Amino acid sequence: MLVTNTSVILAEDRAPAPRQANKGFAPSLHYRADIDGLRAVAVLSVLAYHLQIGWFRGGFVGVDIFFVISGYLISAIILKDISAGKFSIATFYERRVRRIFPALIVTLLGTSFLAYLYFLPAELMSFAKSLLAALFSLSNIYFWKHSGYFSAPVETIPLIHSWSLAVEEQFYVFLPIFLAAAHRYFPRRVRLSVIAIAIISFAVSAVGAFHYPTATFYLAHTRAWELMLGVLISLEVFPTISRPVVRNLATAAGIGLICFAVFAYSSATPFPGMAALAPCVGAALIIAAGRSGESIVERVLSLKPVAFIGLISYSLYLWHWPIIVFQGMESPLVSGVSVRAAKLISIAVSLAVATLSWKFVESPFRAGRMRMPRIAVFKIALAAAVVVAAVGITAILSRGFPSRYPSKAIQVASYLDYDSAKYFRDGTCFISSEYRYSDYNVSDCLREDPHKKNYLLFGDSHAAHLWYGLATKLDGVNLLQATASGCKPTLDQPMLPGATCKQLMSYIYKDYLPSHHLDRLLVAARWQDEDLLPLSRSLDWLKDRGISVVLFGPMVQYNMALPRLLAFSIRGNDRAIPDEHRVDQRGLEDAMSALAKQKGVEYVSFYRTLCGPQSCEEFAVNGVPLQFDYGHLTKEGSVLVAQKVLGDGELH
Repeated sequence: MLVTNTSVILAEDRAPAPRQANKGFAPSLHYRADIDGLRAVAVLSVLAYHLQIGWFRGGFVGVDIFFVISGYLISAIILKDISAGKFSIATFYERRVRRIFPALIVTLLGTSFLAYLYFLPAELMSFAKSLLAALFSLSNIYFWKHSGYFSAPVETIPLIHSWSLAVEEQFYVFLPIFLAAAHRYFPRRVRLSVIAIAIISFAVSAVGAFHYPTATFYLAHTRAWELMLGVLISLEVFPTISRPVVRNLATAAGIGLICFAVFAYSSATPFPGMAALAPCVGAALIIAAGRSGESIVERVLSLKPVAFIGLISYSLYLWHWPIIVFQGMESPLVSGVSVRAAKLISIAVSLAVATLSWKFVESPFRAGRMRMPRIAVFKIALAAAVVVAAVGITAILSRGFPSRYPSKAIQVASYLDYDSAKYFRDGTCFISSEYRYSDYNVSDCLREDPHKKNYLLFGDSHAAHLWYGLATKLDGVNLLQATASGCKPTLDQPMLPGATCKQLMSYIYKDYLPSHHLDRLLVAARWQDEDLLPLSRSLDWLKDRGISVVLFGPMVQYNMALPRLLAFSIRGNDRAIPDEHRVDQRGLEDAMSALAKQKGVEYVSFYRTLCGPQSCEEFAVNGVPLQFDYGHLTKEGSVLVAQKVLGDGELH
C-alpha cells in the first residue's frame, strides 16, 4: 500500500493482556512485553514498505497485525470491566481520547505547517480535506473516494496512513456497546455472536478483494474480522497451549506466517481478503500462545530494544509517513545525498521524533503530569479539534493560499487535479480499480472496421493514455483498446493478480487474438525490470502466431508530479528542477530496445522521441504540461507524443 498500506492505533501504551485464562469473560491482566515486540515488528514492516526497502514489498500487512493486537487488548479491558460491573462508555472513550488524541493533534498541526510551506494551492486544499477527514475519523471513507493506497500519487499525500486509525475508531463505536449488550441479554452466545460477525466480515472481504478492491481495502466492515480475531482470543475461544514444545511451534508458525506475508506479498496482491489470513493468523498465534507461558519467539520479542519500538509505535506510525513524504518531495531534512542515505536519515528522524512524541506528548497526558480529570480531558480535546478544524477550513476557503505562488505557476499546478477519465475511456475500454471486468465494453472497445486497418492498443494506464493521441493522428486506422489499471499485457501474470487483469489478459490472449486478424498490436505499460522475462515469452507467443507487434518502451517518468515540478521551477526560476527529479530508466530502456531487436518487433522509444542530451519535453502546448502526474500524459500530451512518434516514421 502504502498504502501506502497501516495503523498503530492501539490500546494503552503498555497495554495489559491476559496471561492466565479465567472463568467467564474476565481475563487476568498482566503486561506482556512480547506484544510490544509484536507491535515493533508491525510498525517496522510498515516503515520499510513505505521506504521501499529491499524485499519488504508486503510490509503493509503491519496494519493487519495491529488490528489483531488492538482487538485483543481493547476487548480484554472491556470484558474485564463488564465482568466487574464497572464498565462505562464514558470511561472507555476517556481512555481512547487520552491514548489517541494528544499525539494525533500534534501530528496534524505539525503536518499542516509543513503543508503550508511546501504544498501548491491545489495540494494544500486536498490536504485540508484529508486533515478534516483524519480529525473526524473518516479518513478511510475519504481516501476510498479519492485515492488508491497502492497508486503512485499517495507519495504526496501525508495523511493517507490515517485511514486505518479511522477504521479502528469506527470499530470502537460498535464494539463496547455490542459486548455490553451481549453480556446482558445473551451472555451464553457472546462467543458465537463474535464468531458469526467475524465470518461474515471475512466472507465479504474475501469476495470484495477481487471485485471491489479499493472499498474492501479501506472500509471498516471488510476489516472488522481482523479486529474480531483479537476479540476471540480475549474471549478464550482458542484452547490454552500449556505444553512448551507446542507453544514454541505455534509462535514459530506465527512469526513465519508474518514473514511470508511481508516478503511474498506486493501491491499486486488482492488485499485484504484471503491474503490477510497469513499476517492475522500469525499475530493471533503469537498472542494466544503467549497467554499460557514463554517461548523462544516471545523472549526475542520481549527484548528491551524491540519492546521499546513497540512502546513508541503509535507516534512512529503517525510521524514516519509525513516525514517520508516531505523528504521525498522537498528534502527538508537533507539534500544532495544518495537515495540510501536519505532513507537512513528518514528512519533516524522518524525514530527520534516518535521518541520525543511518546515521552513528551503521549505519556504525560495518559499518566504523567498532564493527566487531568475526565471533564477537562473532553474539553481540551474539543478545543484542540476546533483549532485543527479551523486550520483545515481556512485552507479550503482561501483556495490553498494562492498568493504564495506566481500566476503562471498556479496555472501549471492546476493540472494536479486533471481529470483523465474521459480520454482514457475509463469504465469502458480502460478498467480502473473502481470498475470490474464486466464493465469492459467488448462491442465498443474491440469493434473492427473492415474498411480500415485495425490496431489494438493493449496494456495498462500507460497504454490508455496513448489512445486519444493515436486515435486522433493515425489516418486510416481503427484503434481498438484493451487496457486495465496496473495490468501488464503479458501471458504470465503474478501468482495473485487482480481479477480484472487476469480476466482481461485471458480473454485477449486465449479468445480474441487467436480468432481475429489485427494489422498491429500496440503493447505498452509502465514497465519494470521484472517484466522483461514475461514480456519476452509473450512476444515469442505473438510471433509464433504471426501477429505484428509494436512495443512501446518506458514512458519518461518523474519521482513526483510534473506539474508540481514545473510550478516550483517557475517560482524559483530554475529550469533544471524537472530534470533533477526525472527517474533514471536508461538501463530498462536499453534492455527493452535490445529485446525488441532480438524478437524482431518494432520498438518505440519515448526517450528518443521526447528527450535530448540534457532535458526532455515538459509542455505539450503553451502552459499545458506534457503529463499531469509522475508519468501519465495529458490529452494535449497524448496528441504531441502521437505526432512525434508518427513523425519519426513509426506505426505506418
